[in-house]
Amino acid sequence: MEIKTFGVVGAGQMGNGIAQVAAASGLNVIMNDIKTEFVEKGLANITRNLQRAVDKGKLSAGDQAALLGRIKTSVNLKDMAAADFVVEAATENEPLKFQIFKDLDTICRPGVILASNTSSIPIGRIASQTGRPANVIGMHFMNPVPVMKLVEVIRGLATSDDTFTTTWALCEKFGKTPAEANDYPGFIANRILLPMINEAVYCLYHGVGSREAIDTVMKLGMNHPMGPLALADLIGLDTCLAIMETLYSGFKDSKYRPCPLLRKYVEAGWLGRKTGRGFYEY
Repeated sequence: MEIKTFGVVGAGQMGNGIAQVAAASGLNVIMNDIKTEFVEKGLANITRNLQRAVDKGKLSAGDQAALLGRIKTSVNLKDMAAADFVVEAATENEPLKFQIFKDLDTICRPGVILASNTSSIPIGRIASQTGRPANVIGMHFMNPVPVMKLVEVIRGLATSDDTFTTTWALCEKFGKTPAEANDYPGFIANRILLPMINEAVYCLYHGVGSREAIDTVMKLGMNHPMGPLALADLIGLDTCLAIMETLYSGFKDSKYRPCPLLRKYVEAGWLGRKTGRGFYEY
C-alpha cells in the first residue's frame, strides 16, 4: 500500500514531533487528539520549531507554509479512516493504548499498519487488542523527534515481514536511522536508559550526591550530553515511572524497582519540565 496520508494519534511533545517529520518528508498528516486545545498547542509547537529554522536560514518561508499546509488537525479518531499508516503517540498508559488500538482496528482500512510509539509496553500485547496483529509494530521515536535520528523498530511475535520493511523504509524517508529491537519490555533504549536514570534517583534519595553533582559526574565523567536527572525532567517523571513499572512488572526483577523518590515526585505532580518542576525548577 502506498503511503500518502500519515496519521498521528496524540499531539503532545512526541506526537507533534512525529507529525512534523512526517510532513517534512512530503506526506499529508492527520494529527489527532481528544481536545481542540491539545491539537492547537501541538500545531503551535510545530510552527515555533519551523520558525526557528526559517530565522536561521535553514528553511524558506515558502517551505514552512507548504509543510504546515500538509498538516490537518483532528479531534475525532474516525478521521483516521483516511490514513494509510497510523502511529499512536498517546500517554504511556496501557489501558489507554489498548483502547486506541481497538478503535483504530475498526476505523482503519484492512492492511493499514498501526504503529505504537510506546517506550516500554510489549508490542505483542498491544497487537493482541486488534484483529490485525500482523500489521502492528513498534515505532519508538526519541525526544525531541525533529532532532534525534534514532527510531527503534520493534516487531511483535505476529508482525509480518511486509509491515516491518514498510516501517523501516518510512523511518528512512523521515531522515531517521532505524534500529531493530526484539519485543521485550523497554526494548533496547529504555531497558538500558531508565534503570540508569532510576539509579541516579536512588543516589539522590540516599544522599550520595546533590542533583547537580550527580548530573555533573555523568556529563563530565561519562561524556553524556545531559545528566540523568535533567534528562528525566525532559522525558517526564510520570513517563519514567510508567516505564520502570513496566520493566518491574515484566521481568519481576528487583533491579527494576522504581525509586520511592521518583514515585513521590510523580504523586506530588512534580513531573519535570512540562509542569515547571521536577528534580529541577523551570
